[in-house]
Amino acid sequence: MGFRRGWTILAASSTIALALAGCTNNNAAPSDSPASPAPSASATSSASPNDSNAELDKLGLDSNLKFKETRKITVEVYDRGNDGGSKPEDNFYTQYIKDGMLRDHNVEVTFVPVPRWTEGEVINNLLAANQAPDIGVTYDYATIQTYANMGGILDLAPLVEDNKAILPNLWGYLTETNINWDKDPSTGTLWALEARLNTLNRINTFVREDWLKKLNLPAPTSLQEFEDMLVAFKDNASTLLGSDADKMIPFSTSFDIGWRADHLTASFVPNDITDRDIFIHDFDDRHLLYPNYKEGIRVLNKWYNEDLIWKDFPLYPAGDQTEDNLMKAGYVGAFIHNWDYPYRNGNDSIHASLQKLVGPDAAYIAIEPFANDAGDYKKFLSGPVDRKVFFPASNKEPVASMLYLDWISELDNRVFLQFGEEGVTHEKMPDGSLATIAATGEKIMNSPANIDYTITSNGLDLGDPDLTVKSMANGYAGVDSRFIVTANQITTHEGRIGKNANVGAIQAEDGQGQALKEKRDTFLNKAVTASVDKFDSVYDAGMKDYLNSGGQAIIDERTSAWEKYFGNETMLK
Repeated sequence: MGFRRGWTILAASSTIALALAGCTNNNAAPSDSPASPAPSASATSSASPNDSNAELDKLGLDSNLKFKETRKITVEVYDRGNDGGSKPEDNFYTQYIKDGMLRDHNVEVTFVPVPRWTEGEVINNLLAANQAPDIGVTYDYATIQTYANMGGILDLAPLVEDNKAILPNLWGYLTETNINWDKDPSTGTLWALEARLNTLNRINTFVREDWLKKLNLPAPTSLQEFEDMLVAFKDNASTLLGSDADKMIPFSTSFDIGWRADHLTASFVPNDITDRDIFIHDFDDRHLLYPNYKEGIRVLNKWYNEDLIWKDFPLYPAGDQTEDNLMKAGYVGAFIHNWDYPYRNGNDSIHASLQKLVGPDAAYIAIEPFANDAGDYKKFLSGPVDRKVFFPASNKEPVASMLYLDWISELDNRVFLQFGEEGVTHEKMPDGSLATIAATGEKIMNSPANIDYTITSNGLDLGDPDLTVKSMANGYAGVDSRFIVTANQITTHEGRIGKNANVGAIQAEDGQGQALKEKRDTFLNKAVTASVDKFDSVYDAGMKDYLNSGGQAIIDERTSAWEKYFGNETMLK
């Protein structure tokens, strides 16, 4: 989430991406340290750098890359507030990391929890107070840039270059692409490393497959068919819900309209949009400023006024479970959300809850109903980048922090964190792939595949693409594989993949990320819920305020930056 910088979109693709496995959230009571796999490559003599002992000695390291005197670092970790989850800063997996870093590098690690759903605001406050963890993680690059301009962020360029020999896993995994994605082409400064996104899967449109069958409706393949389906759900509420007919919600969304309606709004964007136009307007990662976006929101406004959308959607903040509970109870006909959302969280998933409460045929299935002006089901996908990892200027142990990133990027460590212990949280299949086991007690994961700890990586990666794909398919206990296969195929179908158009810092974005995000969410909510005759005035007023509050200045500076580096070109080569 948050506002991205310095990238644009290039070339359509029908790539079927790899995927994240869902994990259960059960009660946890961490106690003993987890068993560890073989020592990481960074701790073995085979991976020792060619640097002389004298050079290592300057860093305080011995020939095994262990500090001669114990160093201490703090690391940010998201607190998702999961019911029944473990303490994000103190659990089975944090102990695994602590033990490994102490064993391999003589570094003591302390985790600092940051609320996931308000992470941008909290990171702002911690940086302002000079209290940020030594290793920070955020989706909001604008915040990093703001504090970098005030001297509050360390330049990582010399750290990754000068210490390259002792960071083989970090360089091998992120490669030049992700390490230098944000490197300023003019100054050479590097304020953050981009984590590797192993899957381009983003969102999907889901409908109740059993409701389609009950009403003898085909899966919609156009906007009109989708709307007709919603009307059919509403008109047949008694048939579908019986005595709960008054609880019918044909279509659900949330306060984050930009994310939750993205496939709908993207279908209104002209297919021939240029790389130039995308870069200039893409600082809002919900695609708010793309041409014709407003018409997608107009459709939602129409549906809202026809009682096809959940009336209370603006009332609940990020992390609230009300909407999920409505889905689990069987009241919601369709929604747009993260690509595998109904199938996540094992026994507590929307899918599992529906099957228990409604029946074995009750299920959501991904569909593809929103075609653009060229008849393509276009999706605007990310480049291979994810969260931004940075060091605040208060970090007094940058080399130890770099070794942490190297350790967390090592294959054995990543796989253990993603899957846990064999026979406990996963089993090895005859084909060599791994299948997750619903975790209980101290072995649960607070985030899918523990992405909150694999901070240089998002998405399953076993080092073998074939095994990774097979393991992904194994990763949804109790879910028929056809649902996962369908969702995985649709989410990236006819996608337009992000590429790096790095033009350096856009000064107008400084400090604007969170403020513009809040303005966007607020005025989109008001536009959707306005009366039809007031829609244009409400939307236009909200957009004018957004632009006057910094949005237009960003557009203008991005336009100038594009012209500086790419001249009159409209497409990247």
